[in-house]
Amino acid sequence: MRQGLDGEDGEGMPGYSSKPGSGSKPGSGNKPGYSSRKDDHLKRLRRIEGQVRGLQRMVESDEYCIDVLTQVSAATKALQSFALELLDEHMSHCVTDAISTGEGGQEKVAEAMAAVARLVKS
Repeated sequence: MRQGLDGEDGEGMPGYSSKPGSGSKPGSGNKPGYSSRKDDHLKRLRRIEGQVRGLQRMVESDEYCIDVLTQVSAATKALQSFALELLDEHMSHCVTDAISTGEGGQEKVAEAMAAVARLVKS
């Protein structure tokens, strides 16, 4: 079972799947809201991964603490920006579709609000 950012294992969370790559609610047959921009997202995540690897190199080469912290801040902001974009796509695709079809709209809103709460805590 996957663990969420807050350390919870996802048990009992509606629409949460432990299967990697499941993307959307199990059995729904829908693609995730980000699927139309998947390549862009992957490119962005690779850049963020590069930033984190750069942090490792900085520590390995004993760079000045403040320089490392500056790069930590940049990587954190990049992840936060990515998360907000993903949340926006989720709201405009998954949540909107669930509300318009009358299938689990309240559930999707609750999921989104829980995601916002986790993002605000981080």
